[in-house]
Amino acid sequence: MEYLIGGELMDTIKTLRIHAGLTQEQLGNLLGLGQSAVSMWEAGERMPRADMLPELARILGCTIDDLFDRPAVN
Repeated sequence: MEYLIGGELMDTIKTLRIHAGLTQEQLGNLLGLGQSAVSMWEAGERMPRADMLPELARILGCTIDDLFDRPAVN
Protein backbone atom coordinates (compact mmCIF):
# COMPACT_ATOMS: atom_id res chain seq x y z
CA MET A 1 0.00 0.00 0.00
CA GLU A 2 1.29 3.49 -0.81
CA TYR A 3 0.73 6.60 1.29
CA LEU A 4 0.64 10.15 0.02
CA ILE A 5 2.56 11.65 2.91
CA GLY A 6 2.79 15.27 1.76
CA GLY A 7 -0.81 16.39 1.44
CA GLU A 8 -2.29 14.03 4.00
CA LEU A 9 0.26 14.90 6.67
CA MET A 10 -0.28 18.59 6.19
CA ASP A 11 -4.06 18.33 6.37
CA THR A 12 -3.74 16.19 9.48
CA ILE A 13 -1.42 18.63 11.26
CA LYS A 14 -3.77 21.50 10.51
CA THR A 15 -6.83 19.55 11.70
CA LEU A 16 -5.11 18.41 14.90
CA ARG A 17 -3.77 21.92 15.55
CA ILE A 18 -7.21 23.47 15.21
CA HIS A 19 -8.74 20.72 17.36
CA ALA A 20 -6.12 21.48 20.04
CA GLY A 21 -7.19 25.14 19.93
CA LEU A 22 -3.79 26.38 18.79
CA THR A 23 -2.86 28.97 16.22
CA GLN A 24 0.05 28.39 13.88
CA GLU A 25 2.05 30.88 15.94
CA GLN A 26 1.28 29.12 19.23
CA LEU A 27 2.24 25.71 17.84
CA GLY A 28 5.43 27.12 16.39
CA ASN A 29 6.33 28.73 19.72
CA LEU A 30 5.74 25.48 21.60
CA LEU A 31 8.14 23.75 19.20
CA GLY A 32 10.71 26.55 19.31
CA LEU A 33 9.91 27.55 15.72
CA GLY A 34 8.24 30.44 14.01
CA GLN A 35 4.71 30.56 12.68
CA SER A 36 6.10 30.39 9.16
CA ALA A 37 7.44 26.85 9.71
CA VAL A 38 3.98 25.60 10.70
CA SER A 39 2.45 27.49 7.79
CA MET A 40 4.86 25.80 5.36
CA TRP A 41 3.99 22.36 6.78
CA GLU A 42 0.29 23.02 6.36
CA ALA A 43 0.78 24.35 2.82
CA GLY A 44 2.75 21.25 1.87
CA GLU A 45 5.91 23.26 1.18
CA ARG A 46 7.96 21.59 3.92
CA MET A 47 7.79 18.60 6.23
CA PRO A 48 8.50 18.63 9.96
CA ARG A 49 11.86 17.10 10.85
CA ALA A 50 11.60 13.50 12.01
CA ASP A 51 13.12 14.38 15.39
CA MET A 52 10.23 16.82 15.99
CA LEU A 53 7.46 14.28 15.48
CA PRO A 54 7.35 12.98 19.09
CA GLU A 55 7.05 16.51 20.50
CA LEU A 56 4.57 17.54 17.81
CA ALA A 57 2.41 14.52 18.64
CA ARG A 58 2.64 15.25 22.37
CA ILE A 59 1.57 18.87 21.90
CA LEU A 60 -1.30 17.88 19.62
CA GLY A 61 -2.44 15.08 21.94
CA CYS A 62 -2.00 12.28 19.44
CA THR A 63 0.41 9.56 18.42
CA ILE A 64 3.01 9.85 15.69
CA ASP A 65 0.89 7.42 13.65
CA ASP A 66 -2.05 9.82 14.04
CA LEU A 67 0.04 12.56 12.42
CA PHE A 68 0.21 10.44 9.31
CA ASP A 69 -3.50 9.59 9.52
CA ARG A 70 -2.90 5.94 8.78
CA PRO A 71 -3.24 2.72 10.76
CA ALA A 72 -0.25 1.41 12.67
CA VAL A 73 1.64 -1.38 10.95
CA ASN A 74 1.73 -4.57 13.01
